Amino acid sequence: MIRQFRKKLFRATIYNISKMHKRNLTSLANLSKTEVKQFIDSFDVVLTDCDGVLWLDNKVYEGSPEAVNYLRSLGKKIFYVTNNSTKNRDDLQQKNEKMGYISKKEEIMSSAYLTASYLKERSFNKKVYIVGSKGLTSEFDEVNIKYLPIGPDIVEYNLLEYIDNFKLEPDVGAVVVGFDEHISYIKMLKAASYLNDPNCLFIATNTDERFPVGNSQVVKPGSGAIVKSIETCAERKPVLIGKPGTYIAQAIQKTCKIDPQRTLMIGDRCNTDILLGTRCGYQTLLVLSGVTKLEEVQKWKESSNKEENDLVPDFYINKLGDLLSLVN
Repeated sequence: MIRQFRKKLFRATIYNISKMHKRNLTSLANLSKTEVKQFIDSFDVVLTDCDGVLWLDNKVYEGSPEAVNYLRSLGKKIFYVTNNSTKNRDDLQQKNEKMGYISKKEEIMSSAYLTASYLKERSFNKKVYIVGSKGLTSEFDEVNIKYLPIGPDIVEYNLLEYIDNFKLEPDVGAVVVGFDEHISYIKMLKAASYLNDPNCLFIATNTDERFPVGNSQVVKPGSGAIVKSIETCAERKPVLIGKPGTYIAQAIQKTCKIDPQRTLMIGDRCNTDILLGTRCGYQTLLVLSGVTKLEEVQKWKESSNKEENDLVPDFYINKLGDLLSLVN
């Protein structure tokens, strides 16, 4: 009886630790070791973003593999959730292994995989027009979804003549837009033309405005810029598969029944990662190694705008690798 009472008291204490800091933008570095350990004890499932949290392009963030693998060693269930649609799950699994992250293929939730799952759930049996890359086509192949060829779409003669001779491919029932380095006027024309049919599905893998670039001055436009251009000319809004869309949470629940209050979302971008956590009732941890800067979040915290308030994380840390030094 006493043991059960202590167990309930312990759980209540842990819950109150997380609740006390809820949406307060609390620095983990300002907590005591005991409080950090109580924070870690307050979640069973970890959803971690990849680009900007675990790595930048092909460079691993120092200490991040050890931090993630440490959480796994404590019995935490780990999911790798990425809006990147250029890679399939096999590619991401290989990248994890190369960089030192322990993972299983079924723990990887990429926007390309989730888009294929979304279409499969709806028994989609038509063709897809893809503005995207092989990450999407390889995931579509896995579930036998047909699609039109991808790659550069070059006008070899007068544009007006091309338009006069253009004919829509039959049996296209969906337009899927992700990152496409070959985006062009012709691709926008085709996508919008297919979407002129109200029965044609319009799906966006993600709406990330730009990729994390570290200290580089070069801006790398993300899928969001491409989605917005097609959304504008099609005069339609897409179904959003990636973060902060909640389809990803539904997909995870099908493989692992999780308690939102005991789930932690880790990310570097507040309008995708942290907002997903807010919408789903997860605890949230922002790492400052990627897109969002602390100065931005502090302004959102003081704002009277609820939409900006929803971007504020519960906790933040400079980089994920710093977590181990806070508990040891």
